[in-house]
Amino acid sequence: MNTTTTENSPFGRRRRRQYSPEFKAEVIAACQQPGVSIAAIALIHHLNANLLRRWVGEAEGTSPKPITRRIAPAPSSMAPVALTAPVAPAFVPIRLDEANSRPSGIRIEIQRGPQSVSVSWPTSAATECAAWLREWLK
Repeated sequence: MNTTTTENSPFGRRRRRQYSPEFKAEVIAACQQPGVSIAAIALIHHLNANLLRRWVGEAEGTSPKPITRRIAPAPSSMAPVALTAPVAPAFVPIRLDEANSRPSGIRIEIQRGPQSVSVSWPTSAATECAAWLREWLK
């Protein structure tokens, strides 16, 4: 990431981080790939998603007013980072051992005014439980 770091000024005030135009262009290009989430790209690069959305809007000409700042040159010790689109995690099905699983059920405890009701319902009849609960709460 080609940025200058946030530093404290002599008066204890924080300075804003500044990003080079090259870094912005690379991140914006990554955001414009099909199926890529701006929020995911922001997380990968430790950016605020709203800031990144503004950069993308400015690049596409949909932002109301582009903001320009003077960019300090990055220290030579910072190597450029290659940007890659994030890879979506694959779904991995797992097999549950039914012998070790305990029977599950729906347990509802409701207090409505002076009435208190505790209901246990089998999960296989969850739809009926939801219908009963809707009627009871009317």
